[in-house]
Amino acid sequence: MLDFNSHMVLLIAAAAVVTFLTRIGGYILIVKMTRIPPRVEAALNAVPAAVLTTLVAPAFFIGGWDTKVAMLAALLVGLRFPSTYMLVASWVIVMAWRHSIGA
Repeated sequence: MLDFNSHMVLLIAAAAVVTFLTRIGGYILIVKMTRIPPRVEAALNAVPAAVLTTLVAPAFFIGGWDTKVAMLAALLVGLRFPSTYMLVASWVIVMAWRHSIGA
């Protein structure tokens, strides 16, 4: 059974407030600008790559060889084909690896 912990509730509430203020603050800053400076635009354009890296890098370094091979295959397929093919190729590699060699 989970015990009620008031410190944890306060921590979650504080994190929610900070997240909300960060998001609404960014929105207000962008809306108030008449023109987005080139450096800000470059930083905003780099956000998707940074987020993708934070999601993929830990799985690559912590995961097994099946994960590493599948990610490298996904990278190679993704350079040439649409993302659906990339997903299917990496899924097939992981499933075949785990079925034949084991997890």
